[in-house]
This record gives sequence, C-alpha cells and structure tokens, in this order.
Amino acid sequence: MAEGEGRARGGRWRLGLAQSLSRRLLVLTILFVMLSEVLIFVPSIANFRKTWLEQNLGAAQIAALALEATPDNMVSPALQQELLENAQVFAVSLHRDNEHRLMLSEKMPPSIDATYDLRDAMPTTLIMDAFHTLFSRDGRVIEVKDFPRFGAGDFIEIVISETPLRHAMLNYGANIFWLSIVISVMTASLVYLVLHLVFVRPMRRITENMVAFRQNPEDVRRVIAPSDREDEIGVAERELGAMQREIRATLNQQARLASLGAAVSKINHDLRNILANAQLISDRIGAVNDPTVQHLAPRLFASIDRAIDLCTKTLRFGRADEEPPRRSRFALVPLVDEVRELVGLPVDGRIQWVNAVPDDLSLVADRDHVFRILLNLGRNAVQAIEGANRPGEIRIAGHLAGDHVHIDVADTGPGLPDKARAHLFVPFAGSARSGGTGLGLAIADELVRGHGGAIDVLTTGEKGTTFRICIPAEDSVLDCREAERRNTSKPGVAAQ
Repeated sequence: MAEGEGRARGGRWRLGLAQSLSRRLLVLTILFVMLSEVLIFVPSIANFRKTWLEQNLGAAQIAALALEATPDNMVSPALQQELLENAQVFAVSLHRDNEHRLMLSEKMPPSIDATYDLRDAMPTTLIMDAFHTLFSRDGRVIEVKDFPRFGAGDFIEIVISETPLRHAMLNYGANIFWLSIVISVMTASLVYLVLHLVFVRPMRRITENMVAFRQNPEDVRRVIAPSDREDEIGVAERELGAMQREIRATLNQQARLASLGAAVSKINHDLRNILANAQLISDRIGAVNDPTVQHLAPRLFASIDRAIDLCTKTLRFGRADEEPPRRSRFALVPLVDEVRELVGLPVDGRIQWVNAVPDDLSLVADRDHVFRILLNLGRNAVQAIEGANRPGEIRIAGHLAGDHVHIDVADTGPGLPDKARAHLFVPFAGSARSGGTGLGLAIADELVRGHGGAIDVLTTGEKGTTFRICIPAEDSVLDCREAERRNTSKPGVAAQ
C-alpha cells in the first residue's frame, strides 16, 4: 500500500504484526527476561557444580574418618568397598602434617583425565570448569582437591567419575531453562499488559487521531479530546489538540482569504481599468488653465496614482509565491538613484533623498527584488514624513559586515506606533498609517527572506525610524538570522 502497510480502513489505522509496537514490546520483554535468566544461569550452574563436588568431598572425608576410627586403620575389603560406593569415589587421600595418606582406594583405580583444585578458585575459573564439564563426554575420571571440613588436614583429594556430576548439571540446567521460560512468559505478559494499557493504547489513540485528522482536518470531530493524564502522554494529547485547533483555524482562514483574494483580484482588475480612464481624464483636466484646477489637480493625480499602486500591490501579494531570486552582481549606488526617481518625493523639495552608499559597495542578489524592497521602504518613509506635515530626510546607507551586506533606510518621520510594531511585517495588520494595508513591508520581508536575509527595525521614535536590511554576501554559507545567533552567542560580542 502507499505510505506503508495497514493504513486507514474505515477511519481506523492498523499495523501489521511486524510493525506493531505492542508485538515488538512483547517480544523485546521476553528477550530481555531471557537474557537476564542467562546471566543468572551462568554463575548458578558454576555454583551448583562446586556445591556438588563439595558434598562428595564431605562424604569422602566422613568415609576416611570412619577408617581412622578403627584401631589399626584397617577395615575389611567389603566395608572399604561399601564406603567408596557410598562416597561415590574411587580413592580418597588426606594430607595432614605434611604427610600424604591414601585413606581409601580401589585395588585398580582408573586413570585420571583432569584435575580440579577448588582451593581459592576464582569465579571465572569455576564458570569455565562448569562449561567444560557440561560439554565433555561421559566416562571421564577427575581428581578434585579442596580443604577438608573443620580443619581436619591440609587438603583432601578424591578421584571420582564426572558422569554423575554432568548428568546432575544437565538436569539442573533443563529445570532452570523451563523455569526461565515460565518466568519470562509471565513477566513479559504482565509487563506487556501494563505497558499496553499505560502507553501503547494511548499512543495508538494519538496515532489514529493524527491519521484521521490528516484525512479531513475540517471535521471538528477529528480533533482529539485530551485525557486528564498529567504525564508526557497527557501533555502530548493536549498539545496535539491545541495544534489541531490552530491548524483548523488557519485552514479556515486560508480558505476565506483565498475566496477574498479571488474576489479582490477581480475587483482590482476592473478597478485598474476604471482608474486608467480616470487618469487619462485627470491629465486632460490638468491641462485646463484655471487656478482652482491647477491647485486641486496634483492632489487628484496623487490619489489616483496611489489607488493604482494599491491595486498593483494587492494583486502582486495575492500570488502564491514570489519568483526565486536570480542573483547577479550589481552596484548599489545606481540602484538607489533609480529608486529615488519612483519613490514619489514631493516636487517642492521638502523631503531630501540622501544616497550615502559607498561607490564600491556591490551586491550579489536579484536586482529587481532589491529595487522593490527599497522602493517599498522609501515610499513608506515618504508617506510617514508627509503624514507628519514637516520637512524631512530619507537616507540610504550601506556597508559590508563580515560576510553580509547591511543596507540602512532611515527617515526623520514620527516613528512607528506600538500597534504597528507588533505586526510590522504581517499583511493587512502592520500598517503604520490610517488606511494603509501593510503590504509594502510584508512584500519587502518576503523578498529579503528569499535571499536568506533579514529585515529589522533598528531604531524608531519621534526623531525617525531606521530599517536595516541584511543580505548574505556571495560566499556566505549562513543566512542572516543564523549569523546573528552565532555572533550574539559568543562571549563579549554584542549585536551590531
């Protein structure tokens, strides 16, 4: 199936056996419990072998003491054979006071295949010897040495058959194995049941809800209803619900804006034709040699130009995406001069345009995009100064800052109001003047970010506002925001 097996069927989300988190959890729990049992089995089988040998050594020591209890340390051959059979040994030797004494022995003891010394044996040695016994053949004869009980000598050694020990160890291992299986299944089942109820089922509920919501985010019933849990899963449910509600609101808003945009586009198309006719008529009116007409004509021309510009910006912003920048190297000074011609400066010279860009400063960017950025900022500056009804100045400056180019657009207007600063680059919400749309700054911000750059307000107040445009240089690997974060994170480095 597309995008994995076991997708939605009838609004439900299902996984196969191999992909199910519940099944994986069960298998992993069994494996981990079995691994724990193996880690327990290894030392326990070594200890079982050691205990078994110590018991035989103790029985052999008792048989030897029974022999010492006789007056001449001699017993009948039948009794000696009985003692050897009860102790399950072929021979018993006791070392005492630097003297070696063969206490009991068959007439023809078998040859010895291996010798083991339990005195001060290391745990690793005991484990290795235990596995050597498990994987050896039947019929081996071994010699075992150890300290006698109760300090009855220097050490005692016996010769025994290893076969009974091996069979006892195999039986013990089989019992441990089946016991481990039972414990593993019971433990895994209990752990699986608890984890399934506490974690897997809530996670499955979240997963199914996410899939269902993706299929139809407009359906309010698909929004998850968070539980009362206070742990991480409860937080995830609440955050998921909040995110789904925000997505629904955004989608609804996008749908309304799309419809509004289509209507506005149609209205703008017709309105631009009407304004074009009005512009032709106003040009003819401007040719009338009448003082009243000559006084009012500039305002009429300005109003019509602004209406046409607003329609153009609205249509331009309504497109889905701006074209990607086509980078090329160009000088910044001539571009700033071109912007001056179209920015709409008053003819009376009340607003001065100052091009303070160094002659050798150049950019590697989309020239048309940078032109539009500066044009939007310049027009906003002109409107701000005109709105304050006072003379002013617009200064464009630039400099190279590391591997980025900074362009400052400063005006002597009244500054940005707090309401505008809160949503400065949001369309239809960040206008600084009454009746404005805020599209100019929104378009400028989108174009700057397309270059990996950033636009910010450096200063604003009664003496004016300064915007800073940051555009990465040709060989820069960091965008402006990332470079700013790295610079400010260095000790002793302040934001420029």
